[in-house]
Amino acid sequence: MPQIQLIPAPTDGALDAAEEAVDLLLDSGRAPQDVLLLTTGDPHPWAVHELSFGEASYWAQHDARDDVFYADAAQVERAASRLVVVVAVNGGGDAAVGRALPAAMAKAGALLIVCGDPQRINALLGAGV
Repeated sequence: MPQIQLIPAPTDGALDAAEEAVDLLLDSGRAPQDVLLLTTGDPHPWAVHELSFGEASYWAQHDARDDVFYADAAQVERAASRLVVVVAVNGGGDAAVGRALPAAMAKAGALLIVCGDPQRINALLGAGV
């Protein structure tokens, strides 16, 4: 079971908090290919940009595993496990977020970092993080 870290952030600041967490991971020596960042609301700008070239090229980058990968939490099942999964709870309905968090935990080999409103996240996980 991965270690779980909760970073409190407002919904509209969750993506910024998640990006800061990724930067700290990389600065501390974590390899970029070890990190998956998931969003529950609006997609990360990188994902939007890369998807503009088509799904095939977007997922090819995922499969190449040579950098941090950004995906919609709804697609977590398609994503491969990584040592660290960072989830930005930046929107989305409770049902979607409630499904995304356990799925993200299952994909995290060592560490799950969840950025968002702690009360909402704890309620959706059903127990304190």
